[in-house]
Amino acid sequence: MEYIIEMKNITKKFGDFKANDNITLQLRKGEIHALLGENGAGKSTLMSVLFGLYQPEEGTISIKGKEVKINNPNDANELGIGMVHQHFKLVHNFTVLESIVLGRETVKNGVLKMDDARKKIMELSDKYKFKIEPDSYISDITVGMQQRVEILKMLYCDNDILIFDEPTAVLTPQEIDELMKIMKLLVSEGKSIIFITHKLNEIKAVADRCSVLRKGKYIGTVDVATTSKEEMSEMMVGRKVNFIVEKGEQKLGDVALELKNFTMKSKHTGKNVVNDVSFKVRKGEIVCIAGIDGNGQSELVYGITGLEHVTSGQVILNGKDITKESIRKRCLDGMAHIPEDRHKHGLVLDYTLQENLVLQTYYKDEFQKNGFIKFDAVKKYAQKLIKQFDIRSSQGETSIARGMSGGNQQKAIIARELDRNPELVIAVQPVRGLDVGAIEYIHKQLVAQRDAGKAVLLVSLELDEVMNVSDRILVMYEGEIVADVNPKDITVQELGLYMAGTKRSVTDEK
Repeated sequence: MEYIIEMKNITKKFGDFKANDNITLQLRKGEIHALLGENGAGKSTLMSVLFGLYQPEEGTISIKGKEVKINNPNDANELGIGMVHQHFKLVHNFTVLESIVLGRETVKNGVLKMDDARKKIMELSDKYKFKIEPDSYISDITVGMQQRVEILKMLYCDNDILIFDEPTAVLTPQEIDELMKIMKLLVSEGKSIIFITHKLNEIKAVADRCSVLRKGKYIGTVDVATTSKEEMSEMMVGRKVNFIVEKGEQKLGDVALELKNFTMKSKHTGKNVVNDVSFKVRKGEIVCIAGIDGNGQSELVYGITGLEHVTSGQVILNGKDITKESIRKRCLDGMAHIPEDRHKHGLVLDYTLQENLVLQTYYKDEFQKNGFIKFDAVKKYAQKLIKQFDIRSSQGETSIARGMSGGNQQKAIIARELDRNPELVIAVQPVRGLDVGAIEYIHKQLVAQRDAGKAVLLVSLELDEVMNVSDRILVMYEGEIVADVNPKDITVQELGLYMAGTKRSVTDEK
């Protein structure tokens, strides 16, 4: 059978580390082919080889039966290959229109001609119901919209082989449904898609076949329709995975966190993005803030953790008013924060793993003397956490954080935050973009905190996570808490109605 793309025996090394070890991948015309694997299994590396970002040490790539050499992304584009990267490659101070035509501009007598490009882009936008605003700046549009811009960039270049690298990691449930429809539509028009993900529901929803990688090696290709999620997850992690979060009975303690009439104003519009919110989180419970992205969850967390100033109201931790305290003081008072954006607020990407693991504690006597870091102590501590939290990277504690996979970056943050033995853990989207093995692991860590009598405030857009992990759900809509419910007493559909603002029922303080 002739494949539209055939990658044969690809090996890609970084130093002595084999990110891809003799991998073969075959894509048929007009199919959605899922590429499944744990974080760090080598999926993005393999696609970066196909897209010309890396050169393999061994192996060949053929397109439509003809062997090709792809030296860079321009070569890939010429061959009809387009890619939506996990971390979008967009210029924030460009407009949507400028971002799409970048590298494909029409110039006449030294002047940029945009009219034809605008017409073509708007036709594509209407065809796929993208509803883009061509003159909006990238920095002002939502993450879901930025992704549509990335997809339009591929369609504008007339690419017919499309690589989606974890496209749903940053989307709301509604946006994910829309994206799935778009992918099916693209395939019905004769395009072929490679879809990198570790969300098994999505593979079941759209993919025809699925190839599995584990620790850089090819495990096999299966037909999605006839393979269960359990079988795929076992291929992926090499063991059975428990999809149900196991929790014992709750033992409620004192109030750890209390918000009183908490209000945050938007820096841009001056409007209240969090409006007069009051709630309590007790020790021994996981309270989850659910809602569609952009309803004030981020600002709520920024205010509680000290990343932004609170407009009015109080934040009380273990009976102490910390509203005006510094971030370090909040940490010392027993607050841990697993942030939403691991790159912006969680890690210093150009520091080593060991340096990132002591970002909150480097100034303690354990790690410094007379203002000088005790690097031996840091190294020993990092090695302990790497083992305990199973953080995988090519050079152990000396790996640069930027080069680690998303899941291992996340594990590093969780290790650093939980090892400080906090009283309150604030976890924002802690499993965003992670594979089932890592998700199971992180959920266990959060439940262990709850069972140890700590308070956990979880912020999540993933309905499965909201329903499975939380003891109590607070739904946020347009900056207000519109529901305070027990996950045992509510259906996903009902939760969706609260999230969309069509239903409200705030009970009095519990």
